[in-house]
Amino acid sequence: MDANDSKRTLSCTSHVCVNNPHLNALKDDILYHFSLGTGTHNLPAMFGDVKFVCVGGSPWRMKSFIEYIAAELRMEDPKSDYPNICAGTDRYAMYKVGPVLSVSHGMGIPSIAIMLHELIKLLHHASCTDVTIIRIGTSGGIGLEPGTVVVTKQSVDATFLPKFEQVILGKTVVRNTDLDQKLAQELLQCSKELNKFETVIGNTMCTLDFYEGQARLDGAFCSYTVKEKQDYLNKANDAGVCNIEMESSVFAAMCKLSGLQAAVVCVTLLDRLKGDQLSSSHEVLQSYQQRPQILVGYYIKKQLKALAKGC
Repeated sequence: MDANDSKRTLSCTSHVCVNNPHLNALKDDILYHFSLGTGTHNLPAMFGDVKFVCVGGSPWRMKSFIEYIAAELRMEDPKSDYPNICAGTDRYAMYKVGPVLSVSHGMGIPSIAIMLHELIKLLHHASCTDVTIIRIGTSGGIGLEPGTVVVTKQSVDATFLPKFEQVILGKTVVRNTDLDQKLAQELLQCSKELNKFETVIGNTMCTLDFYEGQARLDGAFCSYTVKEKQDYLNKANDAGVCNIEMESSVFAAMCKLSGLQAAVVCVTLLDRLKGDQLSSSHEVLQSYQQRPQILVGYYIKKQLKALAKGC
């Protein structure tokens, strides 16, 4: 991790940090991929009450989540179809109900990184405090039954090391991928209280690709044998990797830099030790995909009840 990153992160408390002095020179900050901006929108009025942010790959899934959480919090409006706040762009989708913001991030590290830059700035400009952000999604499991929910302990790269590397100005910058362990334990406890599906805490491997990067045999290209694939996945399993996806490393790194309490909650759609392709029915896969929503929804309800009692 860059030493300056560490110093700046430690100086942040409950506020959302942006570690960029150049932003002060901007008259207006245009959040281009959200079709929002400080000069065109009253961001504190629109988002200042946000306490929970949930992000996931597809716009459909994130609209489904906001409809689900609205019903759970009894904030649903029969007359509302929950309009997309980012309707001025087709890059990402954003929905809000009460203190919960739901945002899509696309697929892979570059897409979620772009979204997170603008989301973190949005939360900063809106003067949000004590924000919890959770990525909900799907993944391939390693040695787990399909449908198991994994709460990430640490995001590791394809060599099983807990780091995120990015080339900036021609130099490789390495950043920490630790996630909030207290939050992970709270989510695990919520799953125990729900008692609806298996949930574990473990490491998540973040790759740059869905096919070769994840040791699949069914891509357009493959330069390794079945045995080499199996040996690699067994090594991942031995290293404590429970599941594989493509966003957690940069998510963990950027949330840590900005002082956000963060977690990754992904359901496994298959056991990669047993195959590469999804064979479960559409209905079964849909039910699996709802599990992170159910768990995170329960957590948000529990936290809001605790806040209400504290008031």
